[in-house]
Amino acid sequence: MKPFQCEFCEKRVAYRRQLIAHMRTHTTKPYQCEYCQKRFVTSNNLKRHIRTHTKEKPYHCEYCQKEFTTRSNLKSHMKTHTKEKPFQCEFCQKRVAYKRQLIANMRRTYTTKPYQCEHCQKRFVGSNDLKRHIRTHTKEKPYHCEYQNSTRKRNNTNVNIVKKNLLPKVN
Repeated sequence: MKPFQCEFCEKRVAYRRQLIAHMRTHTTKPYQCEYCQKRFVTSNNLKRHIRTHTKEKPYHCEYCQKEFTTRSNLKSHMKTHTKEKPFQCEFCQKRVAYKRQLIANMRRTYTTKPYQCEHCQKRFVGSNDLKRHIRTHTKEKPYHCEYQNSTRKRNNTNVNIVKKNLLPKVN
């Protein structure tokens, strides 16, 4: 139960300090950035924002020394080293490191796929996925490769082709 309720929008929160901070979103934002004059509800939000101007990155990865502006970004990065996968799909039990990966898996696997191929009836979540798939039927290659004077189905440049054609030849 969240006992504190906003008098403006009916939002409920667990702690009084959260209510005070939330109420400021309806009235004033007392904390102002000295660099760009943007205003914030909490001093912590202002401190985090100021780092975008100062480029300060106080959080460091103990494994690779990469630096981060927020503790949450560091925590997220640490999963690349620990291989932690705290999110699990309730349908297929697949485990992933990030919530966004779980959401993508759910959409890709279990949501409506409104875009259907007229050639083979295969269905897709996104219209771009369908367009790319249709090229397997039409053999269309709309992207031109300037290095090999050829065309491609996808707009992704092969790094080896670029290196071969742009880097100086070594004898």
